[in-house]
Amino acid sequence: MMESIPRVESRGFGVEKKGQKGKWRKGIYFKLKSILLEQGWLFYFGGFLLGRAVILSAVSPFAIAFVASMWFVYREKSFKSMLAVLAGALTYSMTHAIFIGVAMLVFIFLAALGKQMKNQQVVLPLAVFASTTLSRMFLYSLRDTITSYEWLLLVVEGVLGAVLVLIFMQSIPLLSPKRYKPVLKNEEIVCMIILIASVLTGMIGWQIYGASAEQIFSRYFVLIFAYIGGAAIGSTVGVVAGLILSLANVANLYQMSLLAFSGLLGGLLKEGKKIGTSIGLLVGTGLISIYGDAVTLIPSLLESSIAILLFFLTPASWFSRISRYIPGTEEYTHEQEQYLQKVRNVTARRVGQFSEVFHALSKSFSVSQAATTDEQEAKRETDYFLSQVTEKTCQSCFMKDRCWQKEFDQTYTYMEEMKEDITSGQEPNRKVMREFENHCVKSRKVVEAMKEEMTFYEANRRLRQQVLESKRLVADQLQGVSEVMDDFAKEILKERQHHDLQETQIIHALKHIGIELEKVDIYQLEKGNVDIEITASFYEYRGEGAKLIAPVLSDILNEMIIVKEEEISPFPNGYSHLAFGSAKEYTIQTGAANAAKGGGLVSGDSFTTIELGAGKFAMAISDGMGNGNRAREESMETLRLLQQILQTGIPEKVAIKSINSILSLRTTDEMFATLDLAMMDLHDASVRFLKIGSTPSFIKRGEKMIKIEASNLPMGIIQEFDVDIVSEQMNAEDLLIMMSDGIFEGPRHVENIDLWLKRKIREMATDDPQEVADLLLEEVIRTRSGEIKDDMTVLVAKIAKNQPEWAAVPVYRKKALS
Repeated sequence: MMESIPRVESRGFGVEKKGQKGKWRKGIYFKLKSILLEQGWLFYFGGFLLGRAVILSAVSPFAIAFVASMWFVYREKSFKSMLAVLAGALTYSMTHAIFIGVAMLVFIFLAALGKQMKNQQVVLPLAVFASTTLSRMFLYSLRDTITSYEWLLLVVEGVLGAVLVLIFMQSIPLLSPKRYKPVLKNEEIVCMIILIASVLTGMIGWQIYGASAEQIFSRYFVLIFAYIGGAAIGSTVGVVAGLILSLANVANLYQMSLLAFSGLLGGLLKEGKKIGTSIGLLVGTGLISIYGDAVTLIPSLLESSIAILLFFLTPASWFSRISRYIPGTEEYTHEQEQYLQKVRNVTARRVGQFSEVFHALSKSFSVSQAATTDEQEAKRETDYFLSQVTEKTCQSCFMKDRCWQKEFDQTYTYMEEMKEDITSGQEPNRKVMREFENHCVKSRKVVEAMKEEMTFYEANRRLRQQVLESKRLVADQLQGVSEVMDDFAKEILKERQHHDLQETQIIHALKHIGIELEKVDIYQLEKGNVDIEITASFYEYRGEGAKLIAPVLSDILNEMIIVKEEEISPFPNGYSHLAFGSAKEYTIQTGAANAAKGGGLVSGDSFTTIELGAGKFAMAISDGMGNGNRAREESMETLRLLQQILQTGIPEKVAIKSINSILSLRTTDEMFATLDLAMMDLHDASVRFLKIGSTPSFIKRGEKMIKIEASNLPMGIIQEFDVDIVSEQMNAEDLLIMMSDGIFEGPRHVENIDLWLKRKIREMATDDPQEVADLLLEEVIRTRSGEIKDDMTVLVAKIAKNQPEWAAVPVYRKKALS
């Protein structure tokens, strides 16, 4: 115990020092970033080097292109950038400085003329071309006549300047991104490399102990990009940097091969960390330098050595920050995941806010508190009713003061008792009426006025009740939408969960049977909602996902797992992606048979089966009132609305109320339809029946018959009704028979239709749903000697235990984990 105390204190002190060191480094980084980027010193230093950059001994397209780009991107820094470019040109030669100065003056004049034009991306390259060519023509004309070669150089310089403007305009903003850039395109990476190589051109002539500065830094950047981006990025940087530097000094043309080869080798050896990448540069330097003079070998190795030294001195945090913008790196992938996570969080938050809004609206429409104010509301309605009666009778009576001032309580009691009797549809109580006649001189007139006013009272009361019921319906619908949106917000935030124990079991178990996994992602292990993704390599895929992996997962998780998706590589030993999920405990096999009235082609009955996902399955029959096309439209519209609403995830009870509201409110025509809905949960075989004006259903369980019925009016008749839900637990091999009234009421000369239907269904030798539906329809039609008096529909479903094609593979977990 005493020994552990110093260890704890030491560990805490170390954490404090590490945190202080991290804060110190972070402070240095932000201070350096502020000096270089926000204050613009990085741009000014780059402009200084670009002012010195010359290729082909007489062409300088970089300086004006840089000035134009700064004018377009960071206009507030453009003047200082011009001074930096001019200072760099002065260090090269006076003639070059005069050319740069004249070209900048011409550019400023042309840029001012085209300032109001809309397409500045088109105007600036033209301005750079004109300012470069006109300035060069002016200098050439001062010396002598312009030769054809000089005309060629002049045109080349102008074209290169115009092209470099387009490149610099893309690459300069990348040096100081003011917002998060989720994707850095390959073209932008190449533009950045061209900018770096152009800046390095301005270092030509600088030497450190015989080593050229431009070669040192070009190899340094090749090392950085090869280490971060691999062989492709490293070789690309080498080619671009070597090409631009060789244009500045043709004698160094072989440097392009050296840089490209070194970038390729360094990228291939990046798994060896910095040492591997550095060895790639040394090998490339040694091999390419053999083809040059022996005199250049030592300086070339010195240049590579200095570049490697700078490479090792570069902080690791710099590499991680640069890696965020290079596609294919881990940091880039992590950055993209963070960006996507932010998008998901924002989206989920907005959806959650909408859910809260709908929930608040639902509460505002809710009338749950109406029960607490029923007594007050009734009192208020009675007062209003009696005030209307007294206004017609008592206002002109000479006894008004006695009745309503001196004897108010007695008068009010008499009239209230009579109002209650009249409301219930009866004549006023004789005793009360006799006492009221002795009390009021206009008793008969008052009673007649109460009866007359009762008509308006009842109409107003029914109207208020309908308003309250409509509010309750709207509240239920809004609450259903709120719940769906809340579930959707949770689904958006679904992330990979950490299940180390199960992941270890899966890896070892599959390895035990000879399957090597590249990656295992466990997203969900909830019972009935398992979600696992596996990446594996197969020489030749022969269904191992369903035959081996799924049974192994089923054995480990104690749940039936099946393959949901497969993306198989077309090449041997390629990576294949497999998605696994929970299988349904039960399956549904359905059959249907129907016939139109009189043997016609158009039936007023409609039926549907709907796969709702999450293990939910719905069967529904709708019977439109009457027959023919109109009834068909009613029933099909009912089922169409039902399917669309159920698929959103809204509870079935709210869905049916919504459909009823739509059918009852959208038209003045009588448009009614019955609905017989069965919602099955395929995880536990439970069924919820919602019957709206429909006939009973039957469940056949061996020799036993179970009748399912409920009483509700057809939809569209009244705006509000209570939906009775009947729940039933089904077993494997059960048959569910649903039918329209044409079947249930169709048999002729049958006294007890229930017993007749149960006997016919029980006596059927088959349990195939389609055959049962066909036979039942045929039996009903036979009782009427082939006559079809009404539309008939039978819908049959068979519940079966889900048995996968491949049995579970036993896995010895102890052996697998050992």
